[in-house]
Amino acid sequence: MLKNLKKFNIILASKSPRRQDLLKGVGVDFGILTKNVDESYPDKMSVYEVAPYLSVKKAKAFTEEELPENYMVITADTIVVVEDRILGKPKDADEARKMLRLLSGKKHSVITGVTVMTKEKSKTFAVTSKVSFDILDDEEIEYYVTEYNPMDKAGAYGVQEWIGYIGVNYVEGSYFNVMGLPTQKLYQVLKTF
Repeated sequence: MLKNLKKFNIILASKSPRRQDLLKGVGVDFGILTKNVDESYPDKMSVYEVAPYLSVKKAKAFTEEELPENYMVITADTIVVVEDRILGKPKDADEARKMLRLLSGKKHSVITGVTVMTKEKSKTFAVTSKVSFDILDDEEIEYYVTEYNPMDKAGAYGVQEWIGYIGVNYVEGSYFNVMGLPTQKLYQVLKTF
């Protein structure tokens, strides 16, 4: 599958092991190269525009020399939105606990923006999934924060980890989007590149 990609050296610009596993699962051969990118965005921007905006910002960090004609870069950014508030990656365990308390017993949105870029063209899209959390007690939150690594995840949780097993009531939309990469939509985009 994806024979049209054979002409490209593909770069996934993400340190996320989840994104790497998901892209491998789609059947894409790729290397990893990341850039330090300022992840700020305009204050007045709609929450639904932030993730695609940041994925474009990450893609544009690659210069023309780094992205010659036969190269393709794939970037992504995932945010969690609850009560019109964006939850990024927590800076410490206390912030992770606060985020999980905020998500407890509520429905929230997970939005991933993805950019696929070559020297000739670029395609950006976003996928939104809705996640419903059961009520989490302090002991469950403490266990997750202590035993897992919520600091490298938007909203301080990984749906594929213990907290997802015991806390997620249901997901509307792409489960893999909640993990950090909307594989079905990305596959469709890559097929036409």
